[in-house]
Amino acid sequence: FVAVALLWDTIVLLPLKIFVVLLHEVSHGFAAVLTGGSIERIEINSNQGGVCWTRGGSRFVILSAGYLGSMVWGALLLTLASRTRLDRWICLAIGLLMLAITVFYVRPVLGFGFAFGLLFSGGMALAGWLLPERVNDLLLKVIGITSCLYAVLDIVDDVLRRPGIGSDADALAQVTFIPGVVWGVLWIGLSLAVAAGALW
Repeated sequence: FVAVALLWDTIVLLPLKIFVVLLHEVSHGFAAVLTGGSIERIEINSNQGGVCWTRGGSRFVILSAGYLGSMVWGALLLTLASRTRLDRWICLAIGLLMLAITVFYVRPVLGFGFAFGLLFSGGMALAGWLLPERVNDLLLKVIGITSCLYAVLDIVDDVLRRPGIGSDADALAQVTFIPGVVWGVLWIGLSLAVAAGALW
């Protein structure tokens, strides 16, 4: 956790941070599908930004799913890495899942997001296939803690420091008439609680 925090603004963590952005957008998409909607496309850019275009489903659930999804993914990976010996299979599964999501949903095909999705999914699959169990275990824990940390820091940056920039919380405020800052504080509390539970 300390190492990730110290390296937060360096290029070392950039691929992981972009992957977490992809998880954030995928979470929006999964929420749409689970509430009766569908995923139109996902866009990811090199500035750690992204958007998931959906059709139908529950707008409230979809908007809430991005930051909370990042936190859930992170907590799940931390827990699985710590409590199982399936690290290589999990890394391989992540690689295959990200490959499928990239091919079917990430657009444009000639854009940054598609290329990143292919490279990252290939790297995860190769790690699971070729690297020792302990290396995959460490990789999953780093991804997990990065995802949990990113959820909190991104909410602070997008919602609390720069309110009104068009974040998920701003969109949710328009739907619920509850200020985006309230949603941001609630999401931070939930993220910290789930991350603490996963670490425990």
